[in-house]
Amino acid sequence: MLAANLTVADGTTVLATAFLDDSENAATAFPVVTNGYYNFYINGVLQVGDSYTVSTTELTFNGVTGTITAGTPLVVKAVELVTQT
Repeated sequence: MLAANLTVADGTTVLATAFLDDSENAATAFPVVTNGYYNFYINGVLQVGDSYTVSTTELTFNGVTGTITAGTPLVVKAVELVTQT
C-alpha cells in the first residue's frame, strides 16, 4: 500500500523493497520467473501487460502517466509454470 502519492511517468520505478511478501514481511526482491509471467494490480485492477516491466529489483512503468493516491494497494503476482511428468 502506498504511503504517499506516487506520480507516474514513463520510466518511473518502484523498488521491490517497497512491497511486502506473502508473509507480510518487507520484500528483498521480486521472484525470478523463468517459465511464467508477472501480473501487476493497482487497487485490485489488473494492468495491461506492456504498461510495466518487472525485474528482480524493481517495477518500471512504461508509457503511462498519472498519480496513484496514497493508500492504494499495488500487487505484483509472479506466476511460475512447472511441468510434471
